Amino acid sequence: MELSPLELKFLLRLLEHSPDYRTQIGKIKLESKTPTSERNRICKSLCSRGLVEYTDEVQRYQTTAAGKTLLKSDADTLPVSVSPNELALLKVATTKAVTPGTANKVPAGDRQQLLNQLKERGLITVSKSQIKDVWLTSQGIHYLLNDCTPTSSSAKLSFSMLGNYLTFLRHSLGQESVAVGTSQELSNTQSASTKDSNLTPDAVLDVIRQLDQQLDTDNFLPIFHLRQKLQPPLSREALDRVLYDLQSRDLIELSTLQDVSNYSEAEVAAGIPQNTGGAWFYISFNE
Repeated sequence: MELSPLELKFLLRLLEHSPDYRTQIGKIKLESKTPTSERNRICKSLCSRGLVEYTDEVQRYQTTAAGKTLLKSDADTLPVSVSPNELALLKVATTKAVTPGTANKVPAGDRQQLLNQLKERGLITVSKSQIKDVWLTSQGIHYLLNDCTPTSSSAKLSFSMLGNYLTFLRHSLGQESVAVGTSQELSNTQSASTKDSNLTPDAVLDVIRQLDQQLDTDNFLPIFHLRQKLQPPLSREALDRVLYDLQSRDLIELSTLQDVSNYSEAEVAAGIPQNTGGAWFYISFNE
């Protein structure tokens, strides 16, 4: 994966904000003359490749046709999941795009979360938003650890950025050493499928195939089954990195869950969160 110098610099700037590599986007400083619009474009580009995630704040929105239809429904037929505050947000935006503050009866601290829920359900469209927080994903961490090979001779990096990258490498390598040690300690209790493999990506792929066959999931294995099998010895973050590695090599595909009613909250939470489109929940291996 090729990144431009500014895209790579964006990732390196996130390393300044350990341990979760998350910060307000306003604290990401690229070049002195880089405009805010370019910084935001870079953030979205990196997000589209799975290297970062971000939250955005709705600034203007309007109720969709589906939202208006819902408002016309009788009170007795409204879905249980639609709260009075959500209805209030829908009512003020039926004729034009408005700011969240227009629904002044809805607590200010609740508006953004409710608006995001309405957006996900197709009840509003957002005409203006602002990126708020941004963070490095497991795939982004994997990229910086294993795939980052910058070639530009014109990029300017400070010693502090280099120092942060070295600290990041030492920390990550230290975690991997602990994981290997834990894996060795638990080797006597591991299944035959993982005992001799040291849980390499290819070994994890074998486990995915075995679980799919055992559970008869028709090559749509819910991720929580794999977590139950491999955590421990792997941490959640380590397993996510393995899945990203397999995905980048086109050995597996990850897809989202559309209907959560068939799974418990804990099973749904085992998915890999994404900024848009819901969490990755199913694993399919390529023949």
